[in-house]
Amino acid sequence: MPEKILIVDDEPMLVSLLSDYLSDLGYFTCTAADGKEALDKLRFSPDLILLDINMPGMNGLELCRMIRDEVSCPILFLTSRASEQDRINGLLLGGDDYITKPFSLPETAARIAAHLRREARSRNSSRLLASRELLVNLSNRTVHYKGEKIDFSRREFDIIEFLITHAGQVFDRERIYEGVWGLDAAGDSAVIKEHISKIRQKLQKTTGRDYIETVWGVGYKWKQ
Repeated sequence: MPEKILIVDDEPMLVSLLSDYLSDLGYFTCTAADGKEALDKLRFSPDLILLDINMPGMNGLELCRMIRDEVSCPILFLTSRASEQDRINGLLLGGDDYITKPFSLPETAARIAAHLRREARSRNSSRLLASRELLVNLSNRTVHYKGEKIDFSRREFDIIEFLITHAGQVFDRERIYEGVWGLDAAGDSAVIKEHISKIRQKLQKTTGRDYIETVWGVGYKWKQ
């Protein structure tokens, strides 16, 4: 699905030029001539907003201030203002970039693409934890050691996640069971011992290391 760009500017020729150019590049564009119309167009959930500062009525800075807490997409200001303080004010209000008129269409498109890529990376960024060459991806629920994947069952991974996110802390079997199965689970915490034994075997086979330490008479902890 093409990314959506909202163009907000009171210069019809500029809006038409930008819209046609970006559409040819494969983007879906919608336009607004002022702040009020832009508020209405937010229902299209744009992926990026090109926002003119010098508009009649509600200017771009006021609109940015109004919507920034509700709109997370990149906002790129379009303006003839070029002073350092103007740029600082725009960025402090939540803008992500500042494009000074007159501008190059290819450069503007390159900036748009860069911001959209950054936004995509942010959305897709993984929660990755490292522990002595072991990489645990909490988002993808995978474990790798030096590029080699180690397969774990769902419950085994749940236990790994619980322990590694509290590395160094000691938990008894009951606390681990509650953290993984839930407080209302009706079962026996004795299964924790069996699961941890299997986790250790798999980690030891691939890495030759022990990552989970038994604290005798107390419980288990993930070694830091």
